[in-house]
Amino acid sequence: MEQDLHFSDLPLLPELLEVLDRVQYVHPTPIQRELIPLALAGRDVIGIAQTGTGKTAAFLLPILQHLDQRAAYPQALVLGPTRELVLQIAQEAQRLTEGLAIRKVAILGGERYQGQLSGLRQGAHLVIGTPGRLIDHIQRGTLRLDRIRFVVLDEADRMLDIGFRPDIERILRRCPAERQTLLLSATVPAPVMRLCQRYMREPLTVDVTPPQAAVASIRQTYVSVREEDKFDLLMHLLGRVPPRQCIIFTATKRGAEDLFRDLYYSGVPAAVLHGDLPQSKRTKIMAAFRAGKLGYLVATDVVSRGIDVMGISHIYNFDLPEDPESYVHRIGRTGRMGRDGVAIAFVTPEQGKQLTAIELLQARLIDEEVIPGFSISRQAKADAPPPPSTPPKPRFGRPQRRYSKW
Repeated sequence: MEQDLHFSDLPLLPELLEVLDRVQYVHPTPIQRELIPLALAGRDVIGIAQTGTGKTAAFLLPILQHLDQRAAYPQALVLGPTRELVLQIAQEAQRLTEGLAIRKVAILGGERYQGQLSGLRQGAHLVIGTPGRLIDHIQRGTLRLDRIRFVVLDEADRMLDIGFRPDIERILRRCPAERQTLLLSATVPAPVMRLCQRYMREPLTVDVTPPQAAVASIRQTYVSVREEDKFDLLMHLLGRVPPRQCIIFTATKRGAEDLFRDLYYSGVPAAVLHGDLPQSKRTKIMAAFRAGKLGYLVATDVVSRGIDVMGISHIYNFDLPEDPESYVHRIGRTGRMGRDGVAIAFVTPEQGKQLTAIELLQARLIDEEVIPGFSISRQAKADAPPPPSTPPKPRFGRPQRRYSKW
């Protein structure tokens, strides 16, 4: 019965239904089905769902329905943790407002300040931004929040993880008390719950996270490997089963740059993405990755949340994260919408406790993969033949440029 539900069965305005028809949105996802009616009724809502489940449209559609298109001031504010997620939300908002007189502006670091200022001066109805840059505009007096009617905190747990809590609270205190607040999050740990209790009014909770949602269709393995052998192991794996698209996660920006350089000079057509890159370059890389023009992406956790790319077949945890939940979010970039995915973790001898914490969080054991010449676990030493004198490496061809075209 629920699968037969159409967007036309929801109390949405005809003009929004026309837009949904044009973008071929027919059946609402579970989060859309549950959250949209509550938000349309004006209730504060805590929505718990994984990325890739349609959360963006779930919170945008009720807001778009209630915006006063004749007004010339900000009425809705959406906060996201990263520039990539803000741009993704802005792109979805553009799709869902095609043909409507709704003005939008994305406020984020790395973009031209003048362009953002121009969008605000033109009377943007919907403002989407990262907390830090929003604070900057508020302090300059270029963004006023006194007539904000709707606030959305998207990926709230991630925003708190990376230290945005003070900025978020400053922003919320500037908004009118009589507003509607929607909070979307993959998890609701204690800091997020405290935020809800302090700044939301009798919120209803919608939890559409099925058991093991992030890992059900992902084949997870780990390889016990020495730190100094990680790169050769990665090259071996890339050559053994070339991924359709993959993300290779590192723990630090410096580590991402170093790995990207090593891959590039080994002939692997990769790009690198982390928070220190100029926004124009980050946008270009993500556009290429979404379009399938880029197959190998080395990244920090800046892309572990909120980024939807359907073609990712493999996730390589080159560096195991300290936080077990970060691991789950990383591997959730593959296996989208029920598709199969592969996640391989590189585990050094000192990281046994981190691996155990990840397994406890998922309530499942991760299988060890023994790879001759690389694996160093007790089982591997007993079962594996002597390592080859030269580890096998795939032939990707020579780079055509001195450095990446991205």
